[in-house]
Amino acid sequence: MATWNSRGLRGSTLEEFINRTCEQYREKGLALIQKVPTPITPVRIDQHSRHITLAYFDQKSTVDYIGAVQGIPVCFDAKECNSDNFPLQNIHAHQVEFMKDFEKQQGIAFLILYFSHRDEIYYMPFTQVLRFWERGRNGGLKHFKYTELEPRWFLKKTGNILVPFLEGIQRDLQER
Repeated sequence: MATWNSRGLRGSTLEEFINRTCEQYREKGLALIQKVPTPITPVRIDQHSRHITLAYFDQKSTVDYIGAVQGIPVCFDAKECNSDNFPLQNIHAHQVEFMKDFEKQQGIAFLILYFSHRDEIYYMPFTQVLRFWERGRNGGLKHFKYTELEPRWFLKKTGNILVPFLEGIQRDLQER
């Protein structure tokens, strides 16, 4: 079973960027997206600082974010990567199943990938997620390469919007 402190702070930069973007979208009345909390059970607490130093995840979480954009249900997970190969083990089977079921309900599911070493953000539509996932499950590569990604899905920071995922959603809707 995974523990909270074994995961370090992976993705914390990306989550901060997304949280700020979600606030801005909400303030402008464009979207209402919330971070889905991951329930944990504290096991060890530092008595001096009162910080949790060890905890277990209570249950498998679904995705990192869920909400609505102009009446359209959306859900997505945020992943941070510091190389040009993204291991599929970072996407869990229960997340893929949740996103698949979400799409069946006319929602839009996707990943936001942050290639930190390149300072580039990628919007990965669920169709791409599923294609790479199935390839790995059927004996193919257990990762995907940066060079396999489609350039049109890279998000460009505009103004003070750090992760302009609404642009990705708009393109995703146009291509469905």
